[in-house]
Amino acid sequence: MATDHELRLRERLARLRSVNLLGGARLSAEVEKLQRQLERLAEETTDEDIWRAVELARHQDRPYTLDYVERLLDDWFELRGDRGRADDHAIVAGLGRFEGRTVALVGQQKGRDIKDRIDRNFGSAHPEGYRKAMRVMELANRHDFPLITLVDTPGAYPGVAAEQHGQGGAIARSQATMVRLSVPTVACVIGEGGSGGAVALAVSDRVLMQENAIYTVISPEGCAAILWRDAGEAKKAAAAFKPDAVHCLELGVIDGIVPEPEGGAHTNPDEAARLLGESVREALDELESIPADELKRRRRARFRSLGVYA
Repeated sequence: MATDHELRLRERLARLRSVNLLGGARLSAEVEKLQRQLERLAEETTDEDIWRAVELARHQDRPYTLDYVERLLDDWFELRGDRGRADDHAIVAGLGRFEGRTVALVGQQKGRDIKDRIDRNFGSAHPEGYRKAMRVMELANRHDFPLITLVDTPGAYPGVAAEQHGQGGAIARSQATMVRLSVPTVACVIGEGGSGGAVALAVSDRVLMQENAIYTVISPEGCAAILWRDAGEAKKAAAAFKPDAVHCLELGVIDGIVPEPEGGAHTNPDEAARLLGESVREALDELESIPADELKRRRRARFRSLGVYA
């Protein structure tokens, strides 16, 4: 039986096919993309496929935010600090030129080697990081720059100091800030999208996921430790709550899947960046003609509808 999200995809596909297209028109690419997503939903995903996505999302050579910034943005200028306490290196934020547009970009950044991973806190931000993100979001809103966010974190930092400095409140305020933005916003989960640390940067008009990313309310290990008191049952937990892109699309949590090179984004970062850039550009092109008040109305309605049980 078709899910509500699958029915919506089919309805959108039917509408697009009814439009008389010129050869090479952008809508034809949208038709092909929707068709691929429908085919993906129709495929049976095994437990092994789901765990493979978890492993690829965490692959040590997977491109991170700054790898995509280097390949997609010109004139990148990074902004640092929360103008209050510190600069959290787990969050990267700044301005640059993307496909002829000035955009603001915020993303989580993991490290490559031990020293860098410690400096970046493995991509797990403190409250200072989310305050820096909000600073750039508000800058984008003031100057009418579209906002792109790249999500890649196992979760917000759960340490005592982070809680003392208001971790929960910072995450909530980041979400509230994104809801109120008047500019087009596009988020993409490029690796691990873990818990509140991910949602803090993903309350967007369009939420995308790379093909081998994961988006979860809790890590598979954390879930297994709670349910079976054994983190070693992580594979079993992942199979139960299905954090992969296909199932997130089916649930309606995301709006589209960004394809990756064969074997994962780490096998060809340049091609992964090209595919990501193409998807983000299409989303921004679609959103730029929508009035600000309507963007906010749709954004609020979309996120209030998630998780509603009838």
